[in-house]
Amino acid sequence: MAGLWRAYQALMSKKPWTVQIVTAGSLVGVGDVISQQLIERRGLTNHSLTRTAKMMSIGFVFVGPVVGGWYKVLDKLVTGTGKSVALKKMLFDQVAFAPCFLGTFLGISGVLNGLTVEENITKLRRDYTDALISNYTLWPAVQMANFYFVPLNHRLAVVQIVAIAWNSYLSWKANKM
Repeated sequence: MAGLWRAYQALMSKKPWTVQIVTAGSLVGVGDVISQQLIERRGLTNHSLTRTAKMMSIGFVFVGPVVGGWYKVLDKLVTGTGKSVALKKMLFDQVAFAPCFLGTFLGISGVLNGLTVEENITKLRRDYTDALISNYTLWPAVQMANFYFVPLNHRLAVVQIVAIAWNSYLSWKANKM
């Protein structure tokens, strides 16, 4: 395990953006597998590889670049270190970023699932508030620790490790018709 971590660190120092995007896409995919197998109890024969591929593509194309980019912007917007800086970053993250991110994530999922505009709007009206409330039960504490203790180039990885459970929930929410 230590060797794997050293290899990850070496890659992060050489290609941080690529590693963050690949990590995000892979872990969104893991979240979907967990959702299908543990939450929805589909079993291996009823597992939708197409759905997992769609969720991974959202991770590679949307989650990784957007969250990674957001952390860079946030680091420039709120500078310094300490508890008050971590609190400001968490508040910006949860008040400005999270609501937009969740709505966009659910909307993209709906489009990839073939929903019409009207169906997607109906699904967003049904699921968005629950997802946002669930977000607020988990992420403020995670982000406080993340912004206080974790260097910028590792924040997306920390978030994605915690997000395996979150991604399972989001995948279930996004794909529940």
